[in-house]
Amino acid sequence: MIDRRLSITLLLPLGACSMVPTYQRPALPVPTALPTGAAYGEPSPNSADAALPSLPYRDVFRDPRLQAVIDQALTNNRDLRIAAANIEIARAQYRAQRAEQLPLINSNNSVNIVDAGTGRTNIGGSPVTGGQRTNYALNLGLTQFEIDIFGRLAALSEADQARYFASDVGARATRLALIGDIATAWLQYATDKSLLNVAQQTVDNAGASVRLIKARLDGGIAPRTDLAQAETVLATAQSDQAQQLTALAQDINALQLLVGAPIDTALLPGSIAEAAKGIGDAPATLESTILLRRPDVVQAEYQLRAANAEVGAARAALFPRLSLTLLAGLGSNGLSQLFTTRAFNYSATPGVSYPLFAGGRNKAALAQARAQLDVAVAAYERSIQVAFREVADALARRGTIEDQLGAQQRLAQATADSLRLTDARYRGGIDSFLANLDAQRSAYQAQRSLAQTQLVAAANRVALYRVLGGDALTDMGPKGPVPAINESPATSE
Repeated sequence: MIDRRLSITLLLPLGACSMVPTYQRPALPVPTALPTGAAYGEPSPNSADAALPSLPYRDVFRDPRLQAVIDQALTNNRDLRIAAANIEIARAQYRAQRAEQLPLINSNNSVNIVDAGTGRTNIGGSPVTGGQRTNYALNLGLTQFEIDIFGRLAALSEADQARYFASDVGARATRLALIGDIATAWLQYATDKSLLNVAQQTVDNAGASVRLIKARLDGGIAPRTDLAQAETVLATAQSDQAQQLTALAQDINALQLLVGAPIDTALLPGSIAEAAKGIGDAPATLESTILLRRPDVVQAEYQLRAANAEVGAARAALFPRLSLTLLAGLGSNGLSQLFTTRAFNYSATPGVSYPLFAGGRNKAALAQARAQLDVAVAAYERSIQVAFREVADALARRGTIEDQLGAQQRLAQATADSLRLTDARYRGGIDSFLANLDAQRSAYQAQRSLAQTQLVAAANRVALYRVLGGDALTDMGPKGPVPAINESPATSE
């Protein structure tokens, strides 16, 4: 009995070996500094930008109406609910895999009454004629418990834990994308509202011109071609007006889908110029290491860690598996003697299994796991490269958009002045209507272009918030993803 107990004691702590390769984060596949040059403007003199902290969306989206729409979406959006459900699925899978490392203990208890004369057995204690003998048994069994000598089960648990963390970070990425999409859609509504206002103003002005020219035509002062030209401007503006009404309805539909509930029209802006004032500028960094904190990049790294652990599990599967079956219980023909030392009995049966021939199945599984690890490395590196490109593009747009916006504002003002002057000269009989027509078209197009440029400028600030990670910046903590803090990214591993 001493030898059997000793063997069981020696077997239990063997599950300490790990075949998982030592994880090393791949080298940064992009330059350490984001691009600079004429298109990017002057670099920020604040070196603290390199340690960009999480940026709450309320610090960028300052309009209370937009904040209310975002808050409503964070409560009702179905994509966020799906992401939350996926986290629960991943958590449950991790717990189930981790439970494989623990023994499964079953209990089997019985009371048997045996007829001493005939040997018949009645289970359950119902009356039997003749002499009777009652047997009592209380048993516990541990069946085929795998002793994880080479860390196969631990590696699978590590992989599922990494996938669970990836799901958690994925939900943060979904939240970040949702906030950016809502801000962009809100700005698009504001732009379409401005374009509708421009079209409506042009319809009013063109309608007045048509009435004036008709009067001049009836008086024999203006030719019929002037009327036809004026009507083209009116018809164009009326067509644009109808199109913008459709666009506004579609903008509301898009917002309601993002929010997951009806939108209060009081929360919608009246123009892009008004809405743009409520969008602040996100700080930018000149060091690409900040990209390692973007939630989509962190998610890709957790998936890489999971693939790395899968290699360890596949390597461990090449070695024999050791299992243990343990039965222990109490048995007696007297209830009073059931819980005595003499009534105790047990048996322990260790076992070793190893496939003598599996057609190279385990080696093929290892090769597959290594190939999947290569895929995960490439996917992780590509996520960083995509993030680098997105940030560089947003910075390039930010570096030039103010100059473009200023020029567009001057153009709009100049064309408006030109229209006012040519209209006065036409009414005074100095210029032909053709000059007035060109001025109307130029002013109309300049106003539309100004609204679009204002959208580009405001949307660029939204894009910077989004591509820099926003308030979803994430570090890889020892127990899973944690919100990033204001420290150097190089210290956050």
